[in-house]
Amino acid sequence: MRQLTSLDAQFLALEDGRNLGHVGGLAIYDPSTVPGGLLDAVRVQELVGERLHLLPPFRWRLVTVPFGLDHPYWVDDEHFDLGYHVREIALPAPGDQAQLAEQAARIFARPLDRARPLWELYVIHGVHDGRVAVLTKIHHAAVDGLSGAEILAALLDLSPEGRDGGPAETVDHAERAPGDWEMLARGLGSVPRQPIRLLRNLPKTLANLDSLPTLRHIPGAPVIAEATRQLGRITSPRRTDGGVLEGRRLRAPRTRFQAAISPHRRIGYGSVALSDVKAVKNAFGCTVNDVVMTMCASAMRSFLLEHGELPDEPLVTMVPVSVRTPEQFGTFGNRISTMVVALPTDEPDVRRRLDRVSATMRSAKEHHKALPATLLQDANHVIPPALLARAARVTSRIAVTRGLQAPLNLIISNVPGSPFPLYLAGARLEAQYPLSAILDGSGLNITLLSYRDRLDFGVVSDPAMLDDAFDIVRRLDAALDELKALVPAPAAKARKNGSGSKKAARAAIKA
Repeated sequence: MRQLTSLDAQFLALEDGRNLGHVGGLAIYDPSTVPGGLLDAVRVQELVGERLHLLPPFRWRLVTVPFGLDHPYWVDDEHFDLGYHVREIALPAPGDQAQLAEQAARIFARPLDRARPLWELYVIHGVHDGRVAVLTKIHHAAVDGLSGAEILAALLDLSPEGRDGGPAETVDHAERAPGDWEMLARGLGSVPRQPIRLLRNLPKTLANLDSLPTLRHIPGAPVIAEATRQLGRITSPRRTDGGVLEGRRLRAPRTRFQAAISPHRRIGYGSVALSDVKAVKNAFGCTVNDVVMTMCASAMRSFLLEHGELPDEPLVTMVPVSVRTPEQFGTFGNRISTMVVALPTDEPDVRRRLDRVSATMRSAKEHHKALPATLLQDANHVIPPALLARAARVTSRIAVTRGLQAPLNLIISNVPGSPFPLYLAGARLEAQYPLSAILDGSGLNITLLSYRDRLDFGVVSDPAMLDDAFDIVRRLDAALDELKALVPAPAAKARKNGSGSKKAARAAIKA
């Protein structure tokens, strides 16, 4: 048995039928590299079955503690049914991009069955040009961005032939699931420790209350946080917050995405050349992530301006950050923190927009270094497990139901992927579009994943807020074109090459 951390449990607690806690991806494969040219559910089931020992979360199912006295546990599912989790469907002709996105959105909008391990995989046939799509869903309570990448690494290979190895390891499912009385005893045994956890984590949580994405918008949170920090400076003068308070002072303006979401989803996806992004990065001395954030700022400015909804203030976005140490690889679960940053949608000039993003991200990173790496988890320890689910749902809806200022406008995540070609059961991976969650008050998510020479991105929203998610995709592409137009032509290099050619010609004449 393995107990969920308080942060893992929060991703479960947020779910209510509209807010969903799973993440995933929509991958496109070329089956021509498979012997026989067929990638189907049978072949994928065989692969997953062979590598199940490398995929612990694929076997875990939840066991709850009666009355919510403590956080749930993972146990190996003694009735694990691989055929339930790996499914097969087909698109009607012509199987174009819009049809695939609509089918993916329908599947992604369905909650996972908590009586089984919290993942599903769909092999989707009928995609245009003979391609096969694979849609995956796995609960955020089991993985974060990096541990999700570990699962992909276990499933994908560097060649169509797969990896060498002996017979598949057998997985023992003989672990007995604990009964209600045993779980009740565990829960009662944890009750005396809960006040100790609260007292240990309360000072840290209060001092950083205005840095917590789900709590920073509550009235009085900034005042409580600042008062706690002032007290900390008196009692521990050497303590510092890094001198960067921008993230704490940010307040998200109202847009169409700051509302309660429905149970439905819209999905859009696309790719840009990583070389183009790096050309901008190199020209202006910034990072790839700075260029990505500027693309998102430009896309959102364009969208809101066209709809007459552009606020005077910059939008506010949450950027997840991994705090997983090398020793924690292979442990799965969540090891993340967040940065809350301004997205300069109020800046009309694209060059200054990029400069502002670069400065903001540098400042945010300094601020983030001053925060405890376990802040999100520590904050949840302050809330008794029995109240966590209710508290999580209340805080996520309070801004949209009470007319308060929302904590965030959107979520942007950038996950590193493989620079090498990858294969699933022999089929070559062409693109991997990441898909993530939206929440009440934050109805837009843009997630990017690097793969080979490109950045693949997935856009998730609510149809009431964004009827066509590909609209944002097109604007992201246009935003990169706008940045590329700023890159100076290599005139100096051309002159240098030309000069060298003339010298060579003169030398040849003299000879």
